[in-house]
Amino acid sequence: MTHQERTSKIRKEIVESYKVLKSKYPMLKYQNAIGLTIFLFSISISLLMGYLWYIDMVPTWSLIVVNAFLFGVLHELEHDLIHYIYFKSNKFVHNLMLFFIWILRPLTLNPWFRRTLHLHHHRFSGTLHDVEERGVTNGEKWSLKRLLFTPDLVIGNLLRVRGLFSDIKREVDNGNLKFETAHKIKLCGVFGLIPLTIASHIILYFFGADLLLDFLNRKFDIGFVLPEMIKSILNWCNPIIFIILLPNLLRQFCLHFITSNLHYFGDVEHGNVIEQTQILTVWWTYPFQIFCFFFGWTHGIHHFVVNESFYVRHIARKQAHKIMKKYGVRFNDLGTFRRANRFNEISE
Repeated sequence: MTHQERTSKIRKEIVESYKVLKSKYPMLKYQNAIGLTIFLFSISISLLMGYLWYIDMVPTWSLIVVNAFLFGVLHELEHDLIHYIYFKSNKFVHNLMLFFIWILRPLTLNPWFRRTLHLHHHRFSGTLHDVEERGVTNGEKWSLKRLLFTPDLVIGNLLRVRGLFSDIKREVDNGNLKFETAHKIKLCGVFGLIPLTIASHIILYFFGADLLLDFLNRKFDIGFVLPEMIKSILNWCNPIIFIILLPNLLRQFCLHFITSNLHYFGDVEHGNVIEQTQILTVWWTYPFQIFCFFFGWTHGIHHFVVNESFYVRHIARKQAHKIMKKYGVRFNDLGTFRRANRFNEISE
């Protein structure tokens, strides 16, 4: 079979499995209510954890772990909202959900700008102008640099933006991308960071620098500290840092590590969904998967059937995996780490 035929059969059989599931559990059809309930529950528990930490009733490590998990759930909700899964006809509630999820996940892009990049990603997954995936290190050789900048959308993207924009220009010149589309995705990539993403990263940079300098002063008495004004601002920002930013740093590292290695890059045949992703379920990825709601288990399913909620994907994943494996989708292809996420082996 051609890849189009295999993709068609995968989609058809997964959609059929979803229909069977929903006929067995009719409540799954109430997407708006379920999505709103998950949204309110996740936000309430995360704010409750923040309050309990603030009054010294829970330790810092538990706050960071629990909120990182909850923010991973909110990421999945945002992803569904980007695909208009919830409240498509009620713009107020739809945009309100997007706004509050963004506020609680400020290290990531503005979701309204991200929507443009994400829909472009689905149309051109694995190409040189797949800005969304390239922005999280997909396609780069594994090194200490890639590891350090896996969660970083500011300095990390500053280091790669010149090469990325050069590749986009070349794709336009070669006729693989319309100039208007190239201009739009570049603007979304830049303006999506302003102001919340950049401000949040800067706070974390100074927080990290302050920790490092305090450590060096204790060990080596170097006599250099941050200015008192910056320390005062950091003290004022402490609740934001511990309740929101540090859990998101953990969540974002885990998500970017998983997503950048389950997507293929560079030699993906255009329109060939079989070559776009793999399924990652190998045991040692579990610590990463927990904080991105097991993204590696289900995101490949999403590339075949886009218009379904994340919780249905999870409930029906075992059947979907059987179908995908039957038609040749890869599972736990760990060679991707060696091949810089290429689908095929790199010729010397």
